[in-house]
Amino acid sequence: MKPGIHPPYGPVVFRDRAADFAFLTRSTATSDRTVTWEDGRTYPVIDVEISSASHPFYTGTARVLDTAGRVERFERRYAAREKR
Repeated sequence: MKPGIHPPYGPVVFRDRAADFAFLTRSTATSDRTVTWEDGRTYPVIDVEISSASHPFYTGTARVLDTAGRVERFERRYAAREKR
């Protein structure tokens, strides 16, 4: 990698306020706001709207569409019209 052209890569806290969930990771993202983490150190914090703690796919609350039932219902409904 070329020196001097890449942003600094360091620890950052990402916080999902909707789920009251935060995690510490490394990133090139920065923020003016800071938070004191569990280890007593202060890190920049980035608030996100959705994370694995609040996304329906990861929490198991995702709705599965019953496409087979919809197709069968459609065929029953319009099969009667074709017979006429």
